[in-house]
Amino acid sequence: MSETLRTADVAASDADLLDRTVTAVREAGSALRERFGEVVGYRSREELMRALAVNDDTALDILRPSLTRLRPDAGWVEDELDGGALPPGEWWVVDPAEGNVNHLHALPEWAVTATLVRENQPVLTVVHLPLTGETYTALAGGGAHLDGRPLHVSPTADLGLGIVATSQARPDEDEAVVRRVGSSITAMLFDALVVRTAVPATLHLVNVAAGRIDAFWQFAGARADLLPGALLVTEAGGRISDAEGRPWTPQSGSFLAAAPGVHAGAVATLSR
Repeated sequence: MSETLRTADVAASDADLLDRTVTAVREAGSALRERFGEVVGYRSREELMRALAVNDDTALDILRPSLTRLRPDAGWVEDELDGGALPPGEWWVVDPAEGNVNHLHALPEWAVTATLVRENQPVLTVVHLPLTGETYTALAGGGAHLDGRPLHVSPTADLGLGIVATSQARPDEDEAVVRRVGSSITAMLFDALVVRTAVPATLHLVNVAAGRIDAFWQFAGARADLLPGALLVTEAGGRISDAEGRPWTPQSGSFLAAAPGVHAGAVATLSR
């Protein structure tokens, strides 16, 4: 079989896999939606962690068997705070309740995500927002879509006219990272039109892919936060790098996703 035919076969297989991944992620999202609506109280870190785990387990009880059937030999990553490179092969990188704390507080900004990573490159991703019913998908080389409609990043070419966003990388972050986040927000307040700060990262990144936000940056970060959005933004025509403009990998200490017209300006601002 020629290399061209082998490549076409893999692409067709991945496209079918993406469709079936959508089904599993939407089913998990429906289960979480049924749990949504009332603020979940907690009085200690331990109680908070137990409440978060209940949501995670609700979605994972659906996602793990469904995705394992689709790719029985793929590894499994569900710790949304993990970072760095993965071992060789295929891996499911899953965030069963992206924005879990928001869900507990009856805030609408949360999602379910699943990304297939092959040799440390994301090849397909699904981000489902159960409260709106929106499903964002991306396939390496096949574009990014919202419910089947192609996505394109913003044409904005002036950071001063742009909406930018960042999020908290993780709880209990290193003090140096926290201070860098604060100084970067201050810098962007001078250079951008509007600065948004909120969690989770994935929801900012789907907005970059959809052209609603012009740039998103984050220091530190984790695979499950960034891989889905990285593929969506890339396939929608955006640029991915670290905050200094160098190629981004899961080992990088920073992350920047931007429309091409504002990428250089964002790098300049974040590098000050």
